[in-house]
Amino acid sequence: MDWLSQLSLLLRRPAVSWWDVVDIVLVSVLIYELLLLIRGTRAVQMALSAGFLIGLFFVSRWFDLETVNWVIRNLATYVGFAIIVLFQADIRRALAHFGRAPFFKYFERVTSADETIEDLVVAATTLAARRIGAIIVIERQIGLRNYIEGGIPLDATITYDLLASIFQPGSPLHDGAVIVQGDRVAAAACFLPLSINPRVSRELGTRHRAALGITEENDAVAIVVSEESGAISLALAGGLERGFSAERLRDRLRVLLTGEPAVEAAPIRGSVV
Repeated sequence: MDWLSQLSLLLRRPAVSWWDVVDIVLVSVLIYELLLLIRGTRAVQMALSAGFLIGLFFVSRWFDLETVNWVIRNLATYVGFAIIVLFQADIRRALAHFGRAPFFKYFERVTSADETIEDLVVAATTLAARRIGAIIVIERQIGLRNYIEGGIPLDATITYDLLASIFQPGSPLHDGAVIVQGDRVAAAACFLPLSINPRVSRELGTRHRAALGITEENDAVAIVVSEESGAISLALAGGLERGFSAERLRDRLRVLLTGEPAVEAAPIRGSVV
């Protein structure tokens, strides 16, 4: 009967408190973020090797393989230093990734958003003056990951020079849209769904229909520069606002991107944009 009492003690679960639940959730989130970071990198093979060594360590203890256990225990001291040396670039990328987590956005300066808006305005007005077509989609609350994965990933800081070089007619990334996440250009040459709204004027080009299509599905904001007229338009919630100057575009983006109440988009008119 001793083995029955031991089995009952083993199966007896301790009381689970709220702190235990919080502890499990935090560890799960950390493991999930770690797996996202190493996915598609050489760290995956390193993680598999580490898992194999950990399993071999427990096997050696279970079957009393003293030599194998001794080797693994002595190697473990140097593995940490080897990881830091070999994966220093990946470690920096991981720390930067955690630093851009939504929690830390509350500590960012407002000037960061102002600088992003200024770069977008300068890029749009400059492209409009040269009559270079462009479409820039700005992510807000609803993610655009499925469209980002269909384009060319960049993950670069927003600058006027970058946006101007992307939309140059001779650039391989000229066709398609640029998607902006926060203060970074997530991807270029992204394909967007065209609007199926029957009330949209047939005179509107593909860029404007794509801007309307993406904003019909989520809360993104799309800046469109017409190649024919050089006019700047703004798509929001399936509507199109047109005829933006630099100052008006700056004020409108500040309202939409800094948390202030958004203004409804102007209705679509039938004239060519």
